[in-house]
Amino acid sequence: MQEQQSNGDLYFKRIPIVPRSIQGPFRRFKSAILWLSFAVYFLLPWLPWSRTDAPAQAVMFDIPGRRYLIFNLVVYPQDIFWLSILLFIAAVLLFFVTALFGRAFCGYFCFQTIWTDAFIFLEKWFQGERPARLRLLRAPWSSREKLLKVGATRIAWGLLSLWTALTFVLYFGYAPELLLAIFTGQAPAAAYIATLALSISTYASAALLREHVCTFICPYGRFQSAMYEPETLSVHYDQKRGEGAAGRASARAGLREQSERQARGHGDCVDCGLCVQVCPVGIDIRDGLQYTCISCGLCVDACNSIMDKMHYPRGLIRYDSETNLSQAQPGPVRLHWKNLKVLGYGISLILMCAYLVYDIGHRKSFEHSIQQIRQPLFVTLADGSIRNRYQIRLTNISGSEERYSISAQGLPAAALDLGNFQQVHIRNGKSVIIQASVQLDPVSAAGLHEFKFHIRSGKGETVIDSARFFTSK
Repeated sequence: MQEQQSNGDLYFKRIPIVPRSIQGPFRRFKSAILWLSFAVYFLLPWLPWSRTDAPAQAVMFDIPGRRYLIFNLVVYPQDIFWLSILLFIAAVLLFFVTALFGRAFCGYFCFQTIWTDAFIFLEKWFQGERPARLRLLRAPWSSREKLLKVGATRIAWGLLSLWTALTFVLYFGYAPELLLAIFTGQAPAAAYIATLALSISTYASAALLREHVCTFICPYGRFQSAMYEPETLSVHYDQKRGEGAAGRASARAGLREQSERQARGHGDCVDCGLCVQVCPVGIDIRDGLQYTCISCGLCVDACNSIMDKMHYPRGLIRYDSETNLSQAQPGPVRLHWKNLKVLGYGISLILMCAYLVYDIGHRKSFEHSIQQIRQPLFVTLADGSIRNRYQIRLTNISGSEERYSISAQGLPAAALDLGNFQQVHIRNGKSVIIQASVQLDPVSAAGLHEFKFHIRSGKGETVIDSARFFTSK
């Protein structure tokens, strides 16, 4: 029984990954994405935007008002179809990028990657570079240096997590007022619950779990292989060049010059291990393509820096395709997009984006529905005339208060009765229900089966909707 327990452990002990900093084009690109993402996320709730009937905030999710304010666009619950199209576009875009560049989304644009990068930056800021952090990791907690530096790091992580959670909550109200209400204890309970939950989840994901989110929690790493092709560009190690016939070897005496290494059958890899040290998920790219690789390109920067020092050609680790690397003499790296899968993704993206833009651009400034009251379908009055009743619902989505007029075509004069609603004033985002009735004498009713309602806004936009007129025949 004891042997089974010792040999069949279900869990392995997590070895903390302490990545080394590196400079290079991929690192600069990742940093640019990080700062741009942080600027957009943290500053957008504070961006002013002129509105007539809502807080002056560029982006706000007004849940009580059942609307989403996104610059000049106001989205209502009935626009849920837009969300469906947007989710479809996001999914296909992910597939499209993966088919071309592998897990480039994970390496540069994923929230987990961005926030983990920020947390690692804070860790380096307080604890130093990789050797110093490893030394602190091995030091006992009785060490004053470890208590101060690690404690300061975790406090900074907690503050960033709290700031992240607070910013998310500020999207759901007028940021200056809501922030003041949160700190004075006057905000709704949901604001405090959301802040606490998001603070804990952000800290857990970016400070504690880190690469385990990508490896075990995120499903994308598991099904990405369905989108890979042999021509997909991803981070690869050129094994033929790096290993040679005799394998890789360190750059010791007699194996420093490239000609010396080639003469003894060794490849260009000097086995420095820098590509492993800079990897945020702790893999060795020299072991081949792995599902845990997020294609961030930091190992490319690391390897190129060593190749520059050794005066060897760059590109021992690079973005390349399996097809190109399998050739006896790999050619220049190029993007393979002329295949059915990539073209299908691209066409789907273009069509759905075009439809979404068209639908948003041609949305009516108001929505309407006309329903006949069917209990009863018609009423015969004492003078023999027949009356039908209709319920007209108008919803103003124009962005400002609007005036509407309702008329009918195909009816005798004075047949349409709207009560006191000859003209209707509706505030933005609000709805009004109007009870209308049509009364006709027996002769007119016998010859009429259908007429048209005309609804006209103050801006001149008009909709025409047909309606039936029922009689006993």
